[in-house]
This record gives sequence, structure tokens and C-alpha cells, in this order.
Amino acid sequence: MRRRDHNIFANATSLLVCGLLAGVVVAAAAFPAAAMSGLAAKAGGETFASLPSELKDFTSPQITRIYASDNKTQISQFYDEFRSDVPLKEISKYMGDAIVAAEDREFYHHNGVDLKGVARAFVNNNNGKTKQGASTITMQWVRMGLAYSATNPQEVVDATKDTPKRKITEMKYALQVEKELSKEQILERYLNIAPFGNQAYGVFAASQVYFNKKPKDLTIGQAAMLAGMVKAPTSFNPTSKDGYQQILERRNNYVIPGMVEMGMITQAEADKAIKEPIPRQVKPVGNGCVSVAKNAWGFFCDYFYRWWMGREEFGATPYDRERRLKSGGYRITTTLDVKAQTAARANIADEIKDSNKNALLVAAVEPGDGKVRVLAANRKYKLDDPAHPQNSISSDPRKAKKGVRGSYPNTTNPLLSGGGDITGYQAGSVFKMFTMVAALEKGYPLGYTINAPKQYKSGYIIDPSSPSACAGTHFWCPGNAGEGEAGVYNMWTGFGNSVNTYFVPLEERVGAENVVAVAKRFGVQFRVKQDNDLSQPDRANQWGAFTLGVSASTPLDMANAYATLAGDGMYCEPTPIEQIVTQNNEKLDIGKSHCIRATSKDVARAALDAARCPVGDSSQLGQCHGTTAGQTRGVVKHPVFGKTGTTDHDKTAALIAGTTSLVVAGYLVNPDYQDHSDRMSHQVVNPAVWNTLADFMAGKPKVQFKTPDNDKIAYGDQRSIPGVTCDSIDSAKNRLEGAGFEVWVGNTVDSTCPAGTAAGTNPDGRTIKGGVVVIEVSNGKGAQKPETPTPGAPTPTTKPTKPRR
Repeated sequence: MRRRDHNIFANATSLLVCGLLAGVVVAAAAFPAAAMSGLAAKAGGETFASLPSELKDFTSPQITRIYASDNKTQISQFYDEFRSDVPLKEISKYMGDAIVAAEDREFYHHNGVDLKGVARAFVNNNNGKTKQGASTITMQWVRMGLAYSATNPQEVVDATKDTPKRKITEMKYALQVEKELSKEQILERYLNIAPFGNQAYGVFAASQVYFNKKPKDLTIGQAAMLAGMVKAPTSFNPTSKDGYQQILERRNNYVIPGMVEMGMITQAEADKAIKEPIPRQVKPVGNGCVSVAKNAWGFFCDYFYRWWMGREEFGATPYDRERRLKSGGYRITTTLDVKAQTAARANIADEIKDSNKNALLVAAVEPGDGKVRVLAANRKYKLDDPAHPQNSISSDPRKAKKGVRGSYPNTTNPLLSGGGDITGYQAGSVFKMFTMVAALEKGYPLGYTINAPKQYKSGYIIDPSSPSACAGTHFWCPGNAGEGEAGVYNMWTGFGNSVNTYFVPLEERVGAENVVAVAKRFGVQFRVKQDNDLSQPDRANQWGAFTLGVSASTPLDMANAYATLAGDGMYCEPTPIEQIVTQNNEKLDIGKSHCIRATSKDVARAALDAARCPVGDSSQLGQCHGTTAGQTRGVVKHPVFGKTGTTDHDKTAALIAGTTSLVVAGYLVNPDYQDHSDRMSHQVVNPAVWNTLADFMAGKPKVQFKTPDNDKIAYGDQRSIPGVTCDSIDSAKNRLEGAGFEVWVGNTVDSTCPAGTAAGTNPDGRTIKGGVVVIEVSNGKGAQKPETPTPGAPTPTTKPTKPRR
């Protein structure tokens, strides 16, 4: 850096020397020598040399900007002070000239301290005349730097309080600064830190707020107006009546004439500049998630903000983290896919209005890295205006009596990701996936058969007064969505048809505590206290209803849980971050995908194979024979997997659907009153989900899912089923049990065998060791025996006509 000769100033060792020098300067200017010595006396006996001269490193607060995944589309910005530093070469020359004319006309001639001005100010101030500061541009920059580098409130006071000691300190620092920095460097720093009022700090912000342009494009009149404001931004505020007149006079009668006097502009240029209009209004400056560029991005922005506030890497306390976000000047590229988000919002709008009390929530996650691509809802992300409320009275009768308003159409609650008062929603049978994974981990193959009755008496103990208790007992007896679902099922058919009485006994055999443990590994958050209590190891073994989805969850939770299957069993913590870059262009290693193995590759691949059945795709390893959202495959036109979910009395409807590239979860809920009486329709939620997935996958190559390396996880230990056609029922039962099968006597069927004998078995041929084999009983009518169903298919083969729980 350039260093300049400071003569005797640089060697001053005491306030006395400073006073003597002042006397020399003042004598030449016809001011009394007592001026400086008087200032020294008022400052106290501390020597000039003993004062610090090295200014602490500091950075003024800078705007943090948030971008979508394309690193171009700005979502929002966060700041404490609206400021963004720009180099001098990107600032209009008129701006630099105007600030010198307005604040320090001796700037290019002094060495940081204008002693002549100091003496004049001291005399005027002591004579009761108008207060004069005599601070040079360098001294002003020092003062602001001391305030920004303060580490406690007292240091801020010391840096800004109008005292002789502060002035002397500024002078000492200023002398040192001018040794180390050129005038151009000082001017650049000053223009980037100076306050311009109306939330504008620094010339970049001022140019945006007052003129909506870049600093390099400022005209003479615009630069002169901004320069004139620095002295007193509130008094010279052009948006107020008095301030407009004051800044007009200061610009036209002081700043612009000063620029002419200093040879910076011609009189003709000045005459033209004086005629330039001064704005009476300023551009609103957005700050935070309530000021996103597009309202549909608000829920994602809120998710990012909550993610940041939960990271200890950004500070030990929430206060520290927020200050860092709002002053750090980061460029943050998020995972938000603008195209997918726009499509999701449009698909939601096609199904339900923003003003509907029910909320259609759609979240999407990328498998293998946890990147959150979509968070959309039929809500406006905004605070409702209490003075002119748009929100309707809450649908919760208890809240309605108190006049509490609901979250529709406006809310800033994290409906999709959870947090605060949002603990999640029961989503029904989407939780059966965790039971299937736990069973596969325990060695039960996909082909494992269970005879599922229309109602199943479990070993789980509940309140005997509960309507779901078996009559006269304290045992839980769940049923299916339809009586026709009774029959023999395996995991392909049981999952495809969403058979409750298949998954509850499967959960019993696996252990409910192991099912809950899988859900935890897959990222389910137990935000409700009762759910959290039940999920503890010492209680989870009795949580039989867990497999039916009675625990609260969010669309983001479940999209990411299912993404774990598509990610080959790797659970990746959901993240809104692609990249964080500091002001110094350093990339922070925070927010990158953090993945752990939640289950084995083979288990994930096997579970995913069965999960193709509910959404109308074809399993690669088995046969589905049933679906609950069969249109999905045809709409998406890619290999797809997923699951529907419905709670008791249809209070919630959910669909999760995914490919190797994206997993989308949709919930239709009432977030204000979950004990409502509406029946949520899959005709609303399903299209929003499958169309969002289809829009994302359009034009992408079709990628098939991987199959397990070990076939046994699908088929297990297969055994031949003895032929028992026309045997007596007792004989058939003995032979089948002797072969190691669990035997049930089924319904009568038309058969050529004598009435009351075995017409055959379901399944026949081969099935898993220890699996269920049902003896079909002949009615003796002599009709041709029906074609035997494929092993694992339900009996009777009834396709569901509505979504199942």
C-alpha cells in the first residue's frame, strides 16, 4: 500500500506536541493556538503516543442473498443493515466527488486530520455557536469502524459518544490509516459503510433504495443528493415533507456548488444537475422470508431459515446465528428447484383453492443426498393483517369461540416441514413401509404369507372400552378397509392392497419396537409428546397401531423416508443447501449431504420392489395383484414406487410416489383442527402428487430400479406343497403341517372331488417354508376347478375400489 510522509504528525508523542502543531497551523489561519491545547486539556492527561493506532479488523454488516438451485434466481435476502460492498471502479465518479464536496473538501490535501478544521470547530463549539464536527472522511470511517468492531456495548458507546477523548482517538487512528491506505481505498471503504437513511447503508443500497439502479449509473444530481444525506440521514430524508426541502437546498446550494468550486464538474453540468428530480418515495427493501421474490417460495425459505437457526456451526446461540445470517454477506445456493416448485404449486391450484380450510401439502426430496427440491401448499406465505384480516375464523370450534383465526389463506407456519406448533399429521398406511423393512431385516422374505382375516385379534393390550378392542377383551382387534380383503397375502400383495390384518400380525412377529426403530433410522421425527413417549424402547413393543400410521409426521419427513429406499438404504438428512460462499469467496463445508446407512441395500431394494405395487407399477421379483393408486405409473411414465395412506374416517389422505430421481409426498389435512369431520379425498391429493412427479420426470431417461443381489430376500426358502386334492380335510392338514406349513381351512369351492374333501390348496406348487397354505374345501358339485391363483395372491381376488388405510 502507498505510504505518505506525515512529517511531524507521525512522530507526535503527546497532546502537548499536538497542541503546539495546532498553534502553528492556527497561527497561519489566524486562529488562537489555545484551540488545540484546550482540546488536549479537555481530553485528559493521557499521552497521544499511548493511544492505540492499529484499528481492529472489522467487516460492516452485509446482505446475505439466497438463491435457487440454478444459482441465478434470487429467492430472498437477509440483513441487519441493507448493505453490499462494491469496488470503487463500480461506483460513479460523481459519487466520490460529491461525497468529498459534501463532507471533506480538504480530503486530498490532509493526512487524515484537518487540524485547521479541528481548531475552528473547537472555537465555535466553545463560543456557543452551531456545533461543528470537523471530522474528516478518514476520521468518520474510523468512527464507524470502531463501532462495528466493538465487542461489547461499552465499546460502541466509546466509539460514538461525542467527547474530546473520542475525537483524539479518531485522530490517532486516522493518521495511521492514511499511512497504510491510499485516498482511493479510504474513499471506497467510506462509501460502502456510510448510512443513507431509509434502511440503506453504503452506496450500493442507497442507489437501489432511492433510484433502483447500480452505483456506477448515478448521475451528478443523484450522487449529490446521496452525498448530502450522509451528514444527517433522518433530517435530510426526501420522503418526508421537511426532509425533502432540506435535502433539496443542501444538494443545490452546497454540494453541487462545491463540486463546481473544486473543479469536479462544470457550471453547465451543475445547472443541469440542479434540475434533476429528487424522489419522494423509495423502493421497498425486502428482508427475510416474508419478502420472497415469489410467494410460492416462502415455505422453502422458512425451511431454510429454520435449518440455519438450528446449526451450531453458525453460532452458540440463536442470537449469534441470526446475526451471522443477517450480516455475513453470504451467497447461499439452495436446493430449491424453481421449475419443480412452480409445477407443484400449479398442480395444487388445479385441485384445491387457497382459501380452503383444508391444506394440500406437497414436499419433494432427491434420493441419495436429501436435497429438498419442493415445498408447496395451497396457502399464501404471509402474516395475516390483524387490522384487516383475510383469514377465516378457525375451523376448530374451541378456537372459533375465542375468535381465533385459522391458517387459511395466509400463514407462515411450517406446515410441510414441522417446527413450532406444527407437530405433523397422522398419515395412515404409508407407515406400513417401516414394518416391511423391519420384517425383511429380521429375515422374513417378500414372499412371506399370512392368512389375513377381515378382523384380527392381536396380542396388543388396549383400553377395553375402546371401539377397536375385541368384544369383552382388552386386546386390539383391527380390521380392513373392506371385508373382501380377507385372504392369504404376502408383502407384494399385502402392501399393494394395504391390508391391515396382514401388517399387524407381521408387526407382532417382527416386534413393534423394531418397526419404530426403523422409522427413527429413516428420519421420522416424533414431535408429539405422546408419540415420543410411546416410541421409547421400553414402551414401543406395545405400540401395535404404529404400523397403521397413527404417529404424526410431515410430508417432508415421509418424502425423505421413502427416498431412503430409492437411495439404496442410505438415509440422508434433508438439507436446503447446495453451497454457501463467504464474502471472500470461500466455500463453507456446511449443509452438504450427510448420509448414513439406515438399512442394507438388499432390504431397501426388496422393500422398493413391493412398493411398486400400490402405484400401478409391476414388481420385478413377484406379482402385485392389487393397487391403491394405480394411475400413478401411467401418468409418470417411469418406473415408480410409493404408497397411499388414509386415517380413520378419512381425516387425512396421503400419497407418496417416487422414482430414482425424486420422491414426492402429498398430504391433504386440516392443520388447524385434526379432529374435523371432513372426509379427505384421494381424488384431490393423488393428482397433485403424480402430476408433480410427472412434470419433474418429463424428458428424463427411464431408469429401472435395482434388484437385490440375494434372491432369498424375495423368495426365502421355498418348499414344495404336497398334493392333497380329494384327500380328507384331516389327512390334507396333517400332510401339509408335516411339510412345515401353517395350515388353514378355507372356503368351499366348486370341485369334482367329493363334498367335504380337499379341492386343492392356495397357493399350490411351492411357497415359503413356514408360510400359510389354505385348504380349499370341495362342495362336490362337479364343476371344473377354477384356475389356481398365483402363490401369494389374495383369496378371493378382489381389487379394491377405493384407497385403503
